[in-house]
Amino acid sequence: ALLEESGGGLAQPGGSLRLSCVASGWTFGHYAMSWVRQAPGKEREWVAGLVSTGADTYYADSVKGRFTISRDNALNTVYLQMDNLKPEDTARYYCAKSVFPFPGLELFRRLQEYDIWGQGTQVTVSS
Repeated sequence: ALLEESGGGLAQPGGSLRLSCVASGWTFGHYAMSWVRQAPGKEREWVAGLVSTGADTYYADSVKGRFTISRDNALNTVYLQMDNLKPEDTARYYCAKSVFPFPGLELFRRLQEYDIWGQGTQVTVSS
């Protein structure tokens, strides 16, 4: 079972990036997915999650209104559209598979409830 992220890079403050994460090795549409980030010297921080069907989405307060998570179960892919980027968004971004299909916000936030992680993609926001 694998997750492979792409789409990171350098963006200016106020700019946008779109991350993608392709899954393989399990029935993608049966599980919730999240994006998690880790800045240098800091702990991993949950950013956004959506349930297996994509019907419900959840966001950390720090990105609410700026980031949008979505998924295409036919393509085994989860996305993170990041708009109005800020320097504090600089981090390595990981996609992760939840062990649940329909977790609520508290379970999305618990990083121990994810059993598959990608290698991450670096996002740097700087002028």
